[in-house]
Amino acid sequence: MAEHTKRLEGIQAVVFDAYGTLFNVATPVEKLSAELNGKADALGKLWRQKQLEYTWLRSLMGNHADFWVVTREALDYSLAELEISETGLADELMTLFLKLDPFADVAPGLEALKKAGKRLAILSNGSPSMIDSVVRHSHFEKHFEHLISVEDVGIYKPSRRVYRLAMQKFHIQDAPSICFVSANTWDAQAAATFGFQVVRIARTPKRDDKIPGKPAAVITALTELTACM
Repeated sequence: MAEHTKRLEGIQAVVFDAYGTLFNVATPVEKLSAELNGKADALGKLWRQKQLEYTWLRSLMGNHADFWVVTREALDYSLAELEISETGLADELMTLFLKLDPFADVAPGLEALKKAGKRLAILSNGSPSMIDSVVRHSHFEKHFEHLISVEDVGIYKPSRRVYRLAMQKFHIQDAPSICFVSANTWDAQAAATFGFQVVRIARTPKRDDKIPGKPAAVITALTELTACM
């Protein structure tokens, strides 16, 4: 059951984060775990940590590179740190990052929202080609009206310029008219401070960060989202 502080009202569009929310970022290391000699879990965690850190650092430095570059830089660092040096492994992992598996609750959750007449979009750190690839791999193209990339503004989340893109794409003037959905606590809370009505999916971590912003609701699966509206 969803944990509500209030029921979401006046929602005109539902906007999703992609990585970690709709798509499992651990997919590449899970599929190649046999080749990672017991280091798959450590690699998955460090790669994701560095991927996010590099987006934040580049945003603060004013030195933008797209998410494909950042993802490869984070992977190269992580492989070196964990002393993994198999030839061709990095290229295989990057290719698999374009084919991330969706979480099991995503397809039925999206179907329920579409049946309820909701307008849907993705707002992601990913480059346009990366977002398009994971969406097509999961056959979700029919669900989304917009696939929105931070490349439109050249800075990463949690910049307010990124969240504003969703309003611009939908031609919505009032931020609370958008329901933003993310499993990433920092992303969900930043979107809440921007003014969106936020629903956080409690995948991992489960607890809100000690930063400003509070989700309007917390759910454990995307199939619970329609009950919030």
